[in-house]
Amino acid sequence: MSSRSKREYLEAIYLRYKRGSRKNKAIILDEFCAACGYHRKHAIRLLRKFTRFIKPKRKKKGKPPFYNKETILKPLKKIWLAANLPCSKRLKAVLPLWLPGYAQEYGHLPTEVTEALLAISPATIDRLLKPVRVKYKGRGRATTKPGTLLRKHIPIKTNQWDESRPGFLEADTVAHCGTSMAGMFAFTIDCVDIATGWTEQRAVWGKGETAVLEQIKDIEVSLPFPLLGFDSDNGAEFLNYHLLRHFTERKQQVQFTRSRAYHKDDNAHVEQKNWTHVRQWLGYHRFDIPEIVPLLNILYTTEWRLFHNFFCPSVKLIEKQRIASKTVKRYDNPKTPYQRIMDSPNISPSTKWSLTKLFEQLNPFHLRKAMEEKLKKIFLLCYKNSR
Repeated sequence: MSSRSKREYLEAIYLRYKRGSRKNKAIILDEFCAACGYHRKHAIRLLRKFTRFIKPKRKKKGKPPFYNKETILKPLKKIWLAANLPCSKRLKAVLPLWLPGYAQEYGHLPTEVTEALLAISPATIDRLLKPVRVKYKGRGRATTKPGTLLRKHIPIKTNQWDESRPGFLEADTVAHCGTSMAGMFAFTIDCVDIATGWTEQRAVWGKGETAVLEQIKDIEVSLPFPLLGFDSDNGAEFLNYHLLRHFTERKQQVQFTRSRAYHKDDNAHVEQKNWTHVRQWLGYHRFDIPEIVPLLNILYTTEWRLFHNFFCPSVKLIEKQRIASKTVKRYDNPKTPYQRIMDSPNISPSTKWSLTKLFEQLNPFHLRKAMEEKLKKIFLLCYKNSR
């Protein structure tokens, strides 16, 4: 008897054996062993382990899954990708800001889909986006050379984390040097307001004092609030007489401070923005063509600042406690810099009104598309030069 015939015979006698009495089981077992040539114990094991007629597993109790629908997943993924892959808590805060722009770009969503996206929890977002999440890795290069000339003139500020009034900036430079620090290349000056998270970026060719000062002046004009304090690292592009005179020789002086040498965490706010606002977009390419600098500045002063300041939320540390050997941190709800400015009592109503009018005219998807087009031109110019 072939193995297939033995299998068919086993299927035929299984129910009779299972439902039969002890006497009938013995008779069926004798016939099975005689027909197939099995040992009695082996035949018993086959009849016990046979699974064809076992009942299927019961379905999971509870409500059927609601969010696992393409009508909900599609806009959620599009917004997540366009917002540059934020975490679930920040994406939850982003959705009310991005849904009107999504309706303009891709068409209106049904009411039940909009309500579901507004009511979705961060945990559900994590579960839905888990198959498509992408992890980014990469480490930068430190290009800060100490400027020792003015260290005694510029005080160290160590309580910058407690500022709650807009106007106190942290500044740093990001080197677009590729894999080599040799020669001349472009830098990005990155500034972030500690209270609101408002960011401004400008590009310079090299780290010359005059060029850096010009771009910092332009950043100061672009801020929606007066500049009250400026904190930087110990790089020579910041610790120089040009910048010191610019901040101190005026009617309303700007508090000019520096971080401690070799303490990168003193500028933790801007160091984090170096990654999210520069490296994630521009990568570690080498920009060693002077023509790239004006292209970067056109991008930085238009769609770039509007996209990040009006549509990219961040969380802010409220409280930090040391309990035994653990440090417990508490954060506020994710908000965009624009929302933090609107909540600040230190910003004038006229400034808030002008920012609100500007916000009503913006579409994050249009800004993202314009940014990508300008980035393509920059990378294309960089690629042509490298050939």
